[in-house]
This record gives sequence, structure tokens and C-alpha cells, in this order.
Amino acid sequence: MITSIGSSQILQTSIVIAIAIAYICRMSTDKKVRVRFAPSPTGGLHLGGVRTVLYNYLFAKKYGGDFVVRIEDTDQTRFVPGAEEYIFECLKWCGLYPDESVVNGGEYRPYRQSERKERYKLYVEELVAEGHAYYAFDTPEQLEEMRNKNRTDENPSPQYDYKVRMQMRNSLTLSGEEVHRLIRSNTPYVIRIKMPQNETVSFTDMIRGEVSFDTSLVDDKVLLKADGMPTYHLAVVVDDHEMKISHAFRGEEWLPSAPVHVLLWKYLFGLDAMPQWAHFPLILGPSGKLSKRDGAKYGFPVFAMNWTDPKTGELTEGFKEKGFLPEAFINLLALLGWNDGTEQEIYSLSELVEKFSMDRVHSAGAKFDYEKAKWFNHEWIKKLNTGYLLPKVKVVLAAKNIEVDDDAKLSTVIDLVKDRCTLLTDFDEQAAYFFKEPKIMELHAIQPKWNETKTAFFKEWASVLFSKDFADPHQMEEQFKELAASMQLKPGEVMMPFRIMLVGGKFGPHVFDIAHLLGKGETVKRINEVLKMLEPA
Repeated sequence: MITSIGSSQILQTSIVIAIAIAYICRMSTDKKVRVRFAPSPTGGLHLGGVRTVLYNYLFAKKYGGDFVVRIEDTDQTRFVPGAEEYIFECLKWCGLYPDESVVNGGEYRPYRQSERKERYKLYVEELVAEGHAYYAFDTPEQLEEMRNKNRTDENPSPQYDYKVRMQMRNSLTLSGEEVHRLIRSNTPYVIRIKMPQNETVSFTDMIRGEVSFDTSLVDDKVLLKADGMPTYHLAVVVDDHEMKISHAFRGEEWLPSAPVHVLLWKYLFGLDAMPQWAHFPLILGPSGKLSKRDGAKYGFPVFAMNWTDPKTGELTEGFKEKGFLPEAFINLLALLGWNDGTEQEIYSLSELVEKFSMDRVHSAGAKFDYEKAKWFNHEWIKKLNTGYLLPKVKVVLAAKNIEVDDDAKLSTVIDLVKDRCTLLTDFDEQAAYFFKEPKIMELHAIQPKWNETKTAFFKEWASVLFSKDFADPHQMEEQFKELAASMQLKPGEVMMPFRIMLVGGKFGPHVFDIAHLLGKGETVKRINEVLKMLEPA
């Protein structure tokens, strides 16, 4: 510890300042609900991350609180250019807007950890001064030697813990004068927490109840790195305190770190100041935890939006580009680990805010089902009004070089076909033929039973269409069936060929709705073009 080594006046002064600032920060406790999402700008935003955002957001809004987004960029070696901007674009698409962040600021700025560097050093020096942390000067080679020396079949990955700390090069084993000399000579060092031996650390998780840990099984985590940046363990505790976070929600993968964080709260601010915690269950794929790499493996997206790795150029597809609506994406994520105890499955964001409660979040992992995810999207496409869908469908069609300037017609088309669309991208196939003649014609479905009678029928039908104005699709259908009967044809024999002439395949809404919307000129043109294709060579 610094106090035991005859530290310089400068070091003593910094400790006094650290303790004074920490004391001032403890003086008041804001009981308002404040939650945070703290992503690292290292790549695409996984659907599990969005679910964490969602649960935080729902909890905050339900209780009139604040939703904070804080950027955890203390590990500069993993920083990826563009990742921070991408995170906020994803949240914008989802409609989950933070009350405070690096984008819109707030009372507790800065919200980027790299800009709070000096704050952490003050707190970690307080920990050293009080004997809860220590300087460690071990080189990478010495750390590797320690691991090799202590590696056994029972312990394949030895930790830097109470069993080995007294064998290492740190301020617990070196003299005070030597520690002071090393610091003054700018010898690289880290600061580690000194985990107590044979103690039980406990806290009450809002989902899992009482959770306990044996401190002897936890290693002395690094709190401050050699570059002066804090690790997540120190930064998350300090930031949650200084930003007055009342509830901290994160994935269960952070449970092993909980005893370190509990002790940091105890040492720095007191356990009464600690936020209430909840650790969300994992999202599972077909074979265990659904990782960021599983999208390519299983053929479905795992990121909210497209992410292109700036180093490799590799594109990972997102739910947005796949054709998902943000309403459906949020809806399906909410039910991956939570329900309100009813059979209801379709929820708007406002309904989720109203009904969400932490006691209905499951502790067991939730399995992601892509087919169910598509079902949610289909239901939302059917549910949303045409005016909302119209600009999104325009984007889909524009991607296929189909520019639509007749919004009234497109609105009618959307009403006709939206029940047939699972993804927004399905509007390409289901709506494009209303605006552009189909390139592919499934003539193989017509040719085997084609004959001169059918050729004569469609020539006559084209003539009827050209000469008459039909008030509605029903009137057109009646005339079609009368003509078929007069030529001894069953309606079913010519209905499917008529559809293929207009659409190119055996799909789409009622064929007479299609013909009526296309108009008689375009309908006659498509009939005649297919008749030419069917002429004998």
C-alpha cells in the first residue's frame, strides 16, 4: 500500500483528493429510476444486446425513469471505427431513444468512458490506500511462467489469485522503496483488486433471488490497466455511482464478475448505494448460446442491422435489411425471456411499457426460433396501416429498380398483397408485377394442357377487355366465366393461365383484382405477349 512505503507528497495528495471526491459523491442518493445500457464499440449489435436495451427501456419508461446509453470504450485495442455510430443507428431504427447519451448529452456527461479516465484513477488509488487493491508489475513473460508453473489437469487455466499473489512481483511482495522506485521510473504496472479469502459475497438478483459466491474462487481482477485506462470492473461501478444508476440490468454472462463488483461497491460507496441488479437469461440458438457468428452458420440474422467489418469487409446481414419491421423485432425480443402471464403475443411498444415487469422475466435461457420471428413480422405487416408501410415498400421496390410515383396505386397494391408477405422484401415478388412486366413466365405450368381452344379463348377475352370498361373486378370475373362457358371451357382451365400471363407465376391475390388494377391496356398487352410465346415454333 502507498501509506506503508513512504510515498511522496504528490502521491499522498492525490490519495487525499481521491478520498475527498469519493466522499462527496456519496453524499446524496437519487431514488429516481435510472437504468443504463453500456455497449462496447467493437462491432455489430447482437439481438441479445437489443433485448437488454429493450428491457432497460421498458423498465425506465414504466416507472417514469431515465434510460441512459453509456459507451464502454476503455479497451482501445478492440475499438472498431464506426461501431459507436452503428449502435445509435440501430437504437433509432428500433425506436428505443435514450434520454442521455453521447448523442444527446445529459447532466452526467461525459457518457464515453475514455473521456472519464482521470475519474477512475482517483477511485482506484483510494482502493490501494485502504488495502483493497495493489500494484502489480509482472511482465507478460512472468505471467506466462506463473501459468505454466501452476497448470495441472484439474486447473488448466491458473488464475492470479490469493494462492499465487505472494509469489508474484507486486506491492504485496516488494518493499515500499522498490514500489516507489518502479512507479517513479515509469515501469509498467496494473492495479488489481485484492480478493479476500474464504468470504461469501451475496446480493439479491431481481430475477434469480439470492446469489452467493465464494471469494476464494475469484481471481484478483485487473482494475486499472498499464495504459491508465480502467477495466470494465472498475469503470462500471464508478460510472453507475456517479450517474446515479438505480437499477443495473445485464446478461447472465456477467454473473461471474458480480462478486468483484459487489466488493467494489462495498469498498468505495457502501452496499446501500449499490443499484438493484438483474441478470437476463441467455438467448439460445439451435445448439447453445446464440453467438454473433451464428448468423452465417444457421442462415438467419443475429444483428439488428447490417454490419460490415471495416477490417475484413465481411458483411453480416441484419434483421432490418432482411425485411423485418422494427415493431416486429421489438415484439419478438420482448417475448424471448418474458411474458405477462397471458396468451397474448402481439404487443406494441406502449403495451410493453404498460405490462412489463421484472418478476415475469425468466431465469432460464430463451430459444430463438427464426420461423416464429417471421410469424411476428407477418402479423405486424397485416396489422400496420398502409400509409405506414408505403415508404418502406417503396424502398424495397426501388432496390429492384422499380420507381413508383403513383402512391394511390401502390396503396391499393399493398392492401391487396400484404397478407401474403412475411418479410418486407416479399413485396418485391408480390407487388412488382403491378408496376413492371414480369421477366420470368412459368410457361411450363401452361404448355402441357395448352390447345387451340384456349388460344381462341384468350384472343376473344383480349378483344372483350379492349372493347369494354368494367366497373369492378367482380363484373370482369362474371364476363370471363360467361365467355369460358360459351366455349365449353371450365373457369379453372383458363383461370390459372390468365394469372400466369399477368403475374408470371402461380401466386398473388385474386386474379381479377390484379387485372382491374393493371387496367385493360396493360392486361391485353400481357395476354398477347404470352400467346406469342405459346405459338408453335
